Amino acid sequence: MSELLQVKKLIKYFPVRKGWFGRKTQFVHAVDDISFSLASNETLGLVGESGCGKSTAGFCLLRLIEPTSGEVWFDGHNLLEMDANELRQLRREIQFVFQDPFGSLNPRMTVEHIIEEPLLNHEHLSKRKRREKIVESLEMVGLPPDYMHRFPHEFSGGQRQRICLARALVLRPKVIVGDESVSALDVSVQAQVLNLMVRLQRELGLSYIFISHDLSVIRYISQRVAVMYLGKIMETAPVRDLYAHPYHPYTQALLAAVPRPNPRRKHKPRIIVGDVPSPIDPPSGCRFHPRCPEKMSICSGEMPNFTAMSAGHEVACHLYTK
Repeated sequence: MSELLQVKKLIKYFPVRKGWFGRKTQFVHAVDDISFSLASNETLGLVGESGCGKSTAGFCLLRLIEPTSGEVWFDGHNLLEMDANELRQLRREIQFVFQDPFGSLNPRMTVEHIIEEPLLNHEHLSKRKRREKIVESLEMVGLPPDYMHRFPHEFSGGQRQRICLARALVLRPKVIVGDESVSALDVSVQAQVLNLMVRLQRELGLSYIFISHDLSVIRYISQRVAVMYLGKIMETAPVRDLYAHPYHPYTQALLAAVPRPNPRRKHKPRIIVGDVPSPIDPPSGCRFHPRCPEKMSICSGEMPNFTAMSAGHEVACHLYTK
């Protein structure tokens, strides 16, 4: 598969201001030098604990939050070097679906106007053509066309998320970034929305970056997974390899914490000791070493490089440094 999106050495530091004059005294290392790629018709899962920087990384891809430095290449263009007009034109190719389906919909607008807004911003179409595209998008996500005259508060959470998907799809993008897109939904509704996204990917050739803390959801929808901890990527692998052979101690602990559906099967969770360090003053060396049961003396002083364990499976851990 050809690479559609490449992220290189992406960094985002948030300044912490103190004093009467709001001087920058420290920085929150939200995303700290991460790199990954996304292929055509592929789903990459970004997973990690709350506060690991995965959502910030997603926002930085579309410059909803301006990155501190790095490169984001899409179709031969570096998004971080584009001016406002160039970025506006390219955003039709990369759409975002937010975590809260109600908070991301304007309560004063009907569904028709919500889905029509991207068309008004990016395409010069007659009202009839816009109406046709709105109907097509609604039908694509399994909603009847007469829903377009209703307001967001008249729908359930799952229906609102389908409306958000319809709005994202109306411009026929190549990439959709989903930030915890199903975490606010009931489990049964989550399954419906995930199945919908899988079907749309198959029919439209979409690529997804799916951000979630739920390893079960990531396993279902993703082809590849990147595991983040405290602003760093710890391990990347095809989804089957990662779940069958997790190498990084942090990945092992995350997978061990997933509840098992069979209560008779013996399962001993691998508990991570200690608290997550502050992103304002992250640990030297490997970010995970203060909590790692396998830590060595080198872990506190030197950041590990990525080591290839198998085809497409890389881990940043001194346990595997050759």
